[in-house]
Amino acid sequence: RRGGAAASARRLAILLGHLAMSGANSAQHGPADSLADFRQSCSSVADAAKCESPAPYSSELYAATVPPGECVFGEEWSSAPLVKRELVAHDTILLTFGLPDDTPLGLSTCACLLVKGVDAAGGDVVRPYTPVSTNAMRGSFELMVKVYDGGALSTFLDRVTMGEQVEFKHIPFNVKIQYPFGAKHVGMLVGGTGITPMLQALHALLGTVDDETQITLIDSNKNQRDILAYETLSAWEAASNGRLRVVHTLTREPSDSGWTGARGRIDRPMLDKLLPAPGAGPEDALVFVCGPPAMYESLSGPRQGDYEGVLKEMGFSQAQVIKF
Repeated sequence: RRGGAAASARRLAILLGHLAMSGANSAQHGPADSLADFRQSCSSVADAAKCESPAPYSSELYAATVPPGECVFGEEWSSAPLVKRELVAHDTILLTFGLPDDTPLGLSTCACLLVKGVDAAGGDVVRPYTPVSTNAMRGSFELMVKVYDGGALSTFLDRVTMGEQVEFKHIPFNVKIQYPFGAKHVGMLVGGTGITPMLQALHALLGTVDDETQITLIDSNKNQRDILAYETLSAWEAASNGRLRVVHTLTREPSDSGWTGARGRIDRPMLDKLLPAPGAGPEDALVFVCGPPAMYESLSGPRQGDYEGVLKEMGFSQAQVIKF
């Protein structure tokens, strides 16, 4: 992964903190001569209980956009081997899959891949995933996977072993709105791993030198430990010269936790306060939505259903709201 020196320092600090734990914990973790050795023992959600401080996801900005049609995966299933895995949150893993001959993934922005696995009954299960790496990464690509209890594909991916082949394909339906997006302001409404297509879009928006788009990202999670890419988003916001505003809102954070940020689900009062006015149309404002079904139902209508909900009530047209 293409993290900077600061990210490496944070990971080293995490390692040293674990190595300094009590003898009981040391026995639990086993010897670790390097961060890589430590991470190897904490690389799946099943390991989360013995990994008190997962290494947070970190990435530098890379604008490496390509037009649709250049992805190494086509409309037929083909496989790629798992070459690296890391635990990046208590319930989330970062999986790196290999590509041949120093090849970039060639995925346009924004677009996703279909991933196929096997469920508990032995049947095929297919889900869409948006890579969090960009085409600047050559010879591999990364998927961020939140492992849900009873999640057919996420639990399959949590069990995939190093070197094991996983099947992927990319179809035209999975090509969404394409960069450059053409709006003065882009709002991003996120729940959980709905952050992944936003990371893809932010690479292009913030990594392109002459892009002046304003961006407001509202990220909803249950509690602090569920926030994904917190350090990365904070760093990108700080370096954006005011172009990116990130608001985290928590729905189940204990009242005595010391959290001083927003609380509650993304709703009309929050959006009235934080989002830009709809303006004249897509050239003024766009709103990207990605999260669990209940979020779609409330804000924009079902992911593949009619456009309705809070955003429509606020005056955003269907052309201004992109459901990922």
